[in-house]
Amino acid sequence: MTDSSVLDLAPVVPVVVVEDVADAVPLARALVAGGLRAIEVTLRTPAALDAIRAVADEVPDAVVGAGTVISPQNVADSVAAGARFLVSPGWTDTLLDAMKKSGVPFLPGVSTTSEVVALLERGVSEMKFFPAEAAGGVPYLKSLAGPLPQARFCPTGGVSLSSAPSYLALKNVGCVGGSWMLPADAVAAKDWARIETLAREAAGLR
Repeated sequence: MTDSSVLDLAPVVPVVVVEDVADAVPLARALVAGGLRAIEVTLRTPAALDAIRAVADEVPDAVVGAGTVISPQNVADSVAAGARFLVSPGWTDTLLDAMKKSGVPFLPGVSTTSEVVALLERGVSEMKFFPAEAAGGVPYLKSLAGPLPQARFCPTGGVSLSSAPSYLALKNVGCVGGSWMLPADAVAAKDWARIETLAREAAGLR
């Protein structure tokens, strides 16, 4: 990755759940064509690691990462598959150590002020805010900016096309994560053109 910060690659990072590895490459190509280069493939399905490997091998313009990383084994497997960044829903010291040693950028998940302070104490200033809407949304992040201006976030969880601009307007938000540009019916129908259109709309938010 030419940029060491995941937060600066695009205003929106698509959060992708791949059920069929055959969908991974055309889906990634549609997202990239729409202007969304950073793609988070979640480790929620048996196809996830093969999907990361396929995108890394066949879609050179994509910056593919792994999401739902919750163990050192997840870290090792994801990097071996070609993931260029890592995202976790939360963090522990063990997981954080593994992500730091991975050699790729990472966004550990936080939902409380204490977790943010603990990460800053460990030299980490870029993090995922999850689950964003349930954990307090825009007002919560706005409140953190005063006492903790050095922390920057990628809010994910319940973020939509309509709410994304409010998050992106905050000075401590680098990007948002979401899946609204990947409606299940479009993926099922392999309607990559529709996904490209929705991705372009999302990429234009900033």
